[in-house]
Amino acid sequence: MNVTLRQMKVFESVARNLSYTRAASELFLTQPAVSMQIRQLERQLGVSLFERVGKRVHLTEAGKEVYQYSRSIAQTLDEMETLLADLKGLGSGRLRISVASTANYLVPSLLAEFHRHYPGITVSLDVTNRESLIGQLRDNTVDIVIMGQPPAGLDVDARAFMENPLVVVAPPDHPLAREKNVPLERLREEVFLVREPGSGTRIAMERFFAERGIQLKTGMEVGSNEAIKQSVQAGLGLGLLSRATIEQELALKRLTVLWIAEFPIMRHWYIMHRHGKRLSAAADAFKRFLLQDAGRPPAPA
Repeated sequence: MNVTLRQMKVFESVARNLSYTRAASELFLTQPAVSMQIRQLERQLGVSLFERVGKRVHLTEAGKEVYQYSRSIAQTLDEMETLLADLKGLGSGRLRISVASTANYLVPSLLAEFHRHYPGITVSLDVTNRESLIGQLRDNTVDIVIMGQPPAGLDVDARAFMENPLVVVAPPDHPLAREKNVPLERLREEVFLVREPGSGTRIAMERFFAERGIQLKTGMEVGSNEAIKQSVQAGLGLGLLSRATIEQELALKRLTVLWIAEFPIMRHWYIMHRHGKRLSAAADAFKRFLLQDAGRPPAPA
């Protein structure tokens, strides 16, 4: 048997994503190249590793067993890469970060500042939903995760590094836009657009109003912050969004923040990783950067 590390790396990506297309994008390969590596690996092993049911890819029983070995190999290689990067110092290295979709409005500017201090570090950034972030933490497949609320039941090292206020947004011509200190009870009369179940923003919203005995009327269930902003602008309802996501719309006067009693809902952004994980020099530097410098005004030129 002459299995190569490249074949195992490609297999691990396809098995984790259950998609040839996503694996190709992740590995910067073409889809035919990924398919070729999988076919060669299957010939070497003498078993089928994947099967297609309709348009979906599934692991065979043999594939599930090989996947466990591929994950172990991948983690060992990552540890070796981390050790070598530490020996080289912070002049080089690779940093893999996954962030919640809402955090994508603030993370690029933070990465730009980090890159100014450590230009030799290569950053891989994945923007995804909360469910995927929890899976990446559970499987220990990234260095750092940034999200709004640490997951329950998972042993993670989570540190708050920046405030994340949630505000009620409306179109500028909404009747409540002209009022100050609107009573919370008044929101019973409004329709709210909500994110999908499991979204950190929706969880915070439902908890906040449930604790105050207020049942909101909900309209559409919307799968992204951008879609909520567009829907609010169109007059389809009010939205609850992170202040970080609406700066441009406020500047252009496409949205306004309502003055509601007991608002904003004050949350925080957290940087986290599996508890006990050995961080690379690059990941440790980024963690220290966020905890020490994030949110501070830039030094004068």
